[in-house]
Amino acid sequence: MKSAGVVRKIDELGRIVVPIELRKSLNIGKREAVEISLDNDCIMIKKFEPGCCFCGSTEDIQNFNGNKVCSECVEELSSASSK
Repeated sequence: MKSAGVVRKIDELGRIVVPIELRKSLNIGKREAVEISLDNDCIMIKKFEPGCCFCGSTEDIQNFNGNKVCSECVEELSSASSK
């Protein structure tokens, strides 16, 4: 993991500001969701990529009636309904 060399203080409400340079490099816009997780002793912040509501995959996602579904699950559902 490479260091960005940026230091920020946490405010009294527990917030930090992610520098615009880092947000731009990850293509994170205003009010966009990010995922926060722990990896050993590190706090990881990454752009939230919604996954398939069935398998969690983030590849080849389609919107179906307001739900995110990957192409593999669409195919599986299609074949199951035709039986």
